[in-house]
Amino acid sequence: MTKKLLFLIAFLPSILLAQHTIKGTFTPADEFKFAILYKVTPTTSLYVNNAEIDSIGNFQFKLDTTVTKGMYRIVYALPQDEYNFDFIYNAKEDIELTFNLDEGVKYIASQENKLLGAYTESLQAVSKNINAYYSNNKESKKEFRKAFNVLAETQNEFEKASEGMLASHFIKASKPYIPTEMEDAQTFSKNLKANYFNNIDFSNATLQSSSFLIETVLNYVFTFTNPTDENIGYINNVDTVITAIGENTTIKEIIAEVLFNQFADGKKEEVANHIAETYLLPIAKVKRDNTLIEKLTVYKNTSIGALAPNFTLEIPKDKQVDLVKLYDFKEAAQYVVVFWSSTCSHCLEELPKLHEYTKNLETGKLKVIAVALENDIYRWKDKTYDFPVFNHVYGEGKWDNPIGNAYGVSATPTYFILDADKNIIDKPDDFSALEAFYKAHPIVIEKKEKKELED
Repeated sequence: MTKKLLFLIAFLPSILLAQHTIKGTFTPADEFKFAILYKVTPTTSLYVNNAEIDSIGNFQFKLDTTVTKGMYRIVYALPQDEYNFDFIYNAKEDIELTFNLDEGVKYIASQENKLLGAYTESLQAVSKNINAYYSNNKESKKEFRKAFNVLAETQNEFEKASEGMLASHFIKASKPYIPTEMEDAQTFSKNLKANYFNNIDFSNATLQSSSFLIETVLNYVFTFTNPTDENIGYINNVDTVITAIGENTTIKEIIAEVLFNQFADGKKEEVANHIAETYLLPIAKVKRDNTLIEKLTVYKNTSIGALAPNFTLEIPKDKQVDLVKLYDFKEAAQYVVVFWSSTCSHCLEELPKLHEYTKNLETGKLKVIAVALENDIYRWKDKTYDFPVFNHVYGEGKWDNPIGNAYGVSATPTYFILDADKNIIDKPDDFSALEAFYKAHPIVIEKKEKKELED
């Protein structure tokens, strides 16, 4: 008995270390150096292993029994959130794949992933036929039934084939709207939108552990747009999404933040602020997530139309320096607040152009307030002499400066254009965009305003 027990103990490590493998080939091989494997959960990604990609693009992960079934992700470059792909591991089979930058991932071995891939391709082919039916303005009941019968049969066959598999979660959730009687294109599009989330369970942990829910939501929000008022269309779509999610607070926050970032990056401030105020801020306040609260508040405070955050300027006057608040600084019809740094090479390319542009304008049209985010006051002071027309502010602490933080500055140069009342009217990406803005919206000084400036 003792000998048998010792044999089992000795044999146990080999059982644990030799379960299944994930292997594949990346092409072109010289574009890839490493592969990192993560298990994806609804809220995070858990590191599992890493592997080198050899000179011909091959890699391999050996998985033991501690690697359980679920959704997994391979990261193949940096930044990780951009260069990755997800797949199913059911802990019952080996996986073999190829990955190409142009074509993406293809599975050579893996029943789960091959079936899901085949389903996606089949659905795309059937959808293409349905689009062709409507594009050709056909009104044939026979053709209509044929097209949608193929769709129904395709869905049913894949649901049966995936029964008991992890792929089944995605196939059932992807079930499209299938009309029971003939519909014209407008009615079909309307019903497609109305039934879009019917088969999606936002509380499903498998779906939450993949990119499926986020991709589905983004597809809905950006597909069913409003041609007469784009922002209203987006807002209505976002509201529909959040209603469909229900009381799943965790996934609601994740998806709402993804949507917020999408619209913030796309400069759709009205939509981004709606998401923040209606959904994200209430969640952040309950969780006491001060980082998120600050991020959303700063974004709102620096959106176009908002009153720019106030700060103090030092204004030279009669060999003295007066401390003046931005709101009380009234020397021009408009203002540019530019955040820069004396160590920023791009800033040192752009600021001379801005200085030359400002210098050639009529007096009273535009004042530039140059806020330098710095750690070296002497270097900054020396550089300010190159830009005598600007009003200079020393932003001590660089990225931890109160003015920069209030304006949400994360890179230099960053520009804000303010009107006479210090409302933000534009946020150009660079000097060229600033110049283009003023070409389209030249500064006009009213007579009354001109007299006040002269006084």
